[in-house]
Amino acid sequence: MEKIQKMISGKPVVIFSNNSCCMSHTIKTLFLDFGVNPAIYELDEISRGKEIENALALLGCSPTVPVVFIGGQLVGGANQVMSLHLNRSLVPMLKRVGALI
Repeated sequence: MEKIQKMISGKPVVIFSNNSCCMSHTIKTLFLDFGVNPAIYELDEISRGKEIENALALLGCSPTVPVVFIGGQLVGGANQVMSLHLNRSLVPMLKRVGALI
């Protein structure tokens, strides 16, 4: 958990992802299309990625990728992000944390 806190600290948007996950690709594309420059951690490419994935599961993330943090707060996975987007809450949230102008 401490490692996750360090990874998200001071970053407006953080995405935990796997290169082989199509939903991870979709969420990364959504944020990039908005013009957001998220910190992206590919858990299938970094050392201790499985350990981080297990910690995300302990936070209640299921599935464990993609997982999005905005302003240091857990938003959730693809379903939660898309729900925020569809009800027009995502962009204001990104603006509040300085990820969008």
